[in-house]
Amino acid sequence: MRILFAASECLPFIKTGGLADVAGTLPKALSELGRGDDVRVILPKYKRIPEHYRYSMRHVFDTWIHLGWRNQYLGVDELVHEGVTYWFIDNEFYFGGDYIYGSGDFETERFCFFCKAVMESLPRLGFMPDVLHCNDWQTGFLPLLVRQYARRPDYSGIKTVFTIHNLKFQGWARRDLVGDLLSLGTWELDCAEYSGGVSAMKAAIKFSDKITTVSPTYSREILTPEFGETLDLDLRLREWDLSGILNGISNRLYDPETDPCLAANYDKTDRKNKAKCKEALLEELGLERDMSRPLFAVISRLTDQKGVDLISMLLPHILERGAQCVVLGMGEKAYEEYFGRLSFECPAFAFRCEMNDPLSRRIYAGADMFLMPSAFEPCGLSQLLALRYGCIPIVRETGGLYDTVAPYDRFSHSGTGFTYSGRSYESFREVADMALDLYYTDKAEWDKLIERAMAQDNDWRVSAGRYRELYSQLF
Repeated sequence: MRILFAASECLPFIKTGGLADVAGTLPKALSELGRGDDVRVILPKYKRIPEHYRYSMRHVFDTWIHLGWRNQYLGVDELVHEGVTYWFIDNEFYFGGDYIYGSGDFETERFCFFCKAVMESLPRLGFMPDVLHCNDWQTGFLPLLVRQYARRPDYSGIKTVFTIHNLKFQGWARRDLVGDLLSLGTWELDCAEYSGGVSAMKAAIKFSDKITTVSPTYSREILTPEFGETLDLDLRLREWDLSGILNGISNRLYDPETDPCLAANYDKTDRKNKAKCKEALLEELGLERDMSRPLFAVISRLTDQKGVDLISMLLPHILERGAQCVVLGMGEKAYEEYFGRLSFECPAFAFRCEMNDPLSRRIYAGADMFLMPSAFEPCGLSQLLALRYGCIPIVRETGGLYDTVAPYDRFSHSGTGFTYSGRSYESFREVADMALDLYYTDKAEWDKLIERAMAQDNDWRVSAGRYRELYSQLF
């Protein structure tokens, strides 16, 4: 089977969020299933892709394509990385800036061009996929274009799968602009109509052959008005074509036993060196090197969706109870300023306003507990990485957090973390206190909790098999 992933970001080339992790690891996991599939990835060639990757690319072709009344350059470069072929859509007008995502009409135009460029590139690349797997709103118009291009015999066999990574971001655009850019008729625009314009996300929901989300619980949540972001009716109409497949991580890429970013390596059976990781992290962050004090961690976009409002409320309480805390992330200015002030005023708190993968790994390895009280969470990768490195997650029971973190039960000695339902601060504080009480009073039980967390296997190979089964259902 020929499978093509279309995504707006992809590890190791460019990343702003979890989509990049999925696009960079799932294709490789699929190719390693042993089914003989030819799995490839296509994404924009951003200026911010590191130079050593850009210089390693091979130019495949260039041409000009129509985008409404415009005639735009289209080039495609190729790079084979770890056995997977990646194609990069090259156009400096759209992707040559010092940013990944923008806003407004130009953002609409950029990703309309990307969708059109993918379709026009396929015959020139000599790769007509059986399955075109699209991801989030930036590729949302691709399923619609596949239906249009299917009038041509060479395109007629393509099936589409669309994965919703976050329903909140829907790619709203002016109707006349999209109609012009993609040469769409009234019927297509009516199908994608949304709030006086059109939505790329809605177009994908309407025209994809199959729709997936990144966790089973989130696939059920988005059918409700509470989580459906006003598209719940459209999703309920496609309920039989909607499924939730849990995201995974690469056990090879994220392995505390071999990770070169750590001060010392360890595994789930021999965790002595985890203490060395904590000691080195405290020194790196400028925190007191008191190993008896619990260290809480937050690695996140700093937004209300991630529950940062609750974290801000909780910090004074856990610091009063003798804990230390580190926050790594960027986001809303008010949160960045608050954490910046707190790090200056409180010697038990550290803040790094950046996206830093090596540091994040050291935090997962060195911290004791991981705070993730998300208002909603389609899947979440942070809690999976925390489990992998033995950092106990404290999460709200929503979306992928519910699916991946088993609540601790002191009577049956089971569970991998601490969970709570509802959205109240009181519930969040209560489970944080439960975690602190266990940490302070029963180190043997805490150590068993770490062992269970690290034993949980969230590698992509399981989920890749489920995606492969879904693809097979299309034929």
